[in-house]
Amino acid sequence: MNTLPQQLANGLLLGSMYGLIAIGYTMVYGIVQLINFAHGEIFMTGGFGALTVYLALPSGTSMWALVPLMLIGGAIVAVLIAVGAERFAYRPLRGAPRLAPLITAIGLSLALQEVVRNFYPDADRARAFPGLDNTHDIGSVTIKDADIFLILAAITCMAFLALFISRSRTGRAMQATAQDPDTAQLMGIDTNRIIVIAFAIGGLFAAVASVAYGLKYGNIDYRMGFLMGLKAFTAAVLGGIGNIYGAMLGGLVLGVAETLASAYIDGIPGMEQLGGASWANVWAFALLILVLLFRPQGLLGERVADRA
Repeated sequence: MNTLPQQLANGLLLGSMYGLIAIGYTMVYGIVQLINFAHGEIFMTGGFGALTVYLALPSGTSMWALVPLMLIGGAIVAVLIAVGAERFAYRPLRGAPRLAPLITAIGLSLALQEVVRNFYPDADRARAFPGLDNTHDIGSVTIKDADIFLILAAITCMAFLALFISRSRTGRAMQATAQDPDTAQLMGIDTNRIIVIAFAIGGLFAAVASVAYGLKYGNIDYRMGFLMGLKAFTAAVLGGIGNIYGAMLGGLVLGVAETLASAYIDGIPGMEQLGGASWANVWAFALLILVLLFRPQGLLGERVADRA
């Protein structure tokens, strides 16, 4: 279906996935001023962690039991890799010039891709993932069970994060560390622990997004983290990097803009001669350029002060 309500629904669903991944970028940047370009690969490894659980379970296992177990497996893998990356790759470079951790992040991204490609069985091709394909018609909009899972997961994750940041002692410590880590440390806050928690939450949300991705599209592969990571970073910048609510808003705006442009602009006669559907990814980055030109702080601005 190519109706406007259907395309808006598709865009919001895609944007929810971008937003879940973007939160990992924005939380880490908000606290340690680091753009973790390996976060897309943390999303990818979460998917393979979930796939491992799926393959280990007996065939015929109910989806009601399968999906929670896959979420747990994906979350364990993604959180461990995110925390390990912080401890062994980024923490030793915390006082180094900003270019050093940035290059390290890119190197870690490539390393994780190659580790999965070389050591996970048949990872050099798309691996089948259990899909939730039952469809439901809501007016002129058709959605799958996988879409319902994605919506519920995004709402639950955002509600949990909002309550955690605003109500918990650790959440308030994260806000203090984001504002001024040196003063927070003088006030007795263990900033290393807070940074680890930020990486862990980012990894957890990335794992949820990876399971949603697999359930929606029915397969995963070792390259999926690269483009999804770039799109999620674009969403974080679009919403205002450092702002967790901006990350989700940026994801939704990006998803809707990309979907509508792909449906209507790529459908203009003559566009197929310029590449047709291959232009779908261009619109996202064109939107990023426009935002950087006219509102570089993002839609909701940046809540954390820039630290030299």
